[in-house]
Amino acid sequence: MAGELLGFVGTGRMGSPMTIRLLAAGYRVCIYDRDPKIVQELVKKGAEAATSAADVANRAETVFLSLPNPEIVSAVALGKDGLIEGTKVKCVIDFSTIGPKTACLVAKALGDRQVSYVDAPVSGGVSGATQGTLAVMVSCPKPVFNHIETLLANFGKVFHLGEGAGQAQTMKLANNLLAAAALVVSSEAMVMGVKAGLDPQVMLDVINSGSGRNSATQDKFPRAILPGTFDFGFTTGLSYKDVKLCVDEAEAMGIPMVAGAAIREMLAVTHAMYGADSDFTSICKVVESWGGVQVRK
Repeated sequence: MAGELLGFVGTGRMGSPMTIRLLAAGYRVCIYDRDPKIVQELVKKGAEAATSAADVANRAETVFLSLPNPEIVSAVALGKDGLIEGTKVKCVIDFSTIGPKTACLVAKALGDRQVSYVDAPVSGGVSGATQGTLAVMVSCPKPVFNHIETLLANFGKVFHLGEGAGQAQTMKLANNLLAAAALVVSSEAMVMGVKAGLDPQVMLDVINSGSGRNSATQDKFPRAILPGTFDFGFTTGLSYKDVKLCVDEAEAMGIPMVAGAAIREMLAVTHAMYGADSDFTSICKVVESWGGVQVRK
């Protein structure tokens, strides 16, 4: 309920606007992040600073996580000064994309300490986090879900995918593979068209009026590629991590991902050429470099 003290560990690109939404909804929020500048900015907006993840878990019964990879989630949840050392925490809601394997390991370790783990990755980017329009994918026992559903609705549309940790992670990996695939193949098609002399804006108008439309042509190209800003808000490193997790998980299940492996390789090339911190729309710059043209207005 509003006025309750919540915890939030990892207040970066996604965690910061999500924390602001909680504050705006009337919750008190105790935060921890390794970047003191981010913490201070949120303190100015009403958040309370903690000294560690364990400190957050000593003060709040419900703690959110928004962290970049499985290794960091494991360390923050289960390591020294981690959530597992907290004395008050009863429920950890994890918005991170870490894959089913890590989600299950963290869920078991916290469960052994009578702490519920909610697997809850999100999709929709920084704009979705800011506007409260994220897709929140949740897997946890139904009684836990019933208790937190209203709280999660502050962030967007909530989907309960099952009771086992890892099921929401599988859904998120599938979603992010599709998002990256749309960007890769759209980049190839757009570069081909521009090389042939077509106007890229007209190409998008046609594609988005026909059967080829997708999330890249409808959103990423108009916002970040045609203007040449390449600032959609999702890094190449994170996209590569997500797609690699997806392909590895599928292969472990005995499902070859032929197209998925190609998408992973395109992200590996983009990572090598432009770095992990580049925007993942830089995939198009890779194809542009091969075609010798630029897809710009």
